[in-house]
Amino acid sequence: MSGKIKVLIAEDSSVILNLTKKILEFQNCEIFSAKNGHVVLEMLETSDYQVILMDINMPGMDGIECTGQIRKLADSKKANVPIIAITGNARNYSLEEFKAQGFTDFLQKPLNFDVLVEKVKALA
Repeated sequence: MSGKIKVLIAEDSSVILNLTKKILEFQNCEIFSAKNGHVVLEMLETSDYQVILMDINMPGMDGIECTGQIRKLADSKKANVPIIAITGNARNYSLEEFKAQGFTDFLQKPLNFDVLVEKVKALA
């Protein structure tokens, strides 16, 4: 694939956001960020992304609700964008439960950045 991979990171933790951003920028990704689900939906109105990294627990609108809203969008390209759940509570969920909520995959916090890069590249 030529060009940068457009990745939207929905994460309310500045520390996790900044680390993730730096790692992915080294991997030829163009990074956009949102602090909650409402901002993600606003950003999707005007832009397309190849992958969304979605924190589950965010203020305002959490990642599960936001993912559900994305999957209902009229624009099929946007509605089918790969979404990777990011959570500190992955032990409470299985991949099947995340997929039932509309997620493509998930990553456990603290993030393993090698796995992060691998999943983003595979889905982009």
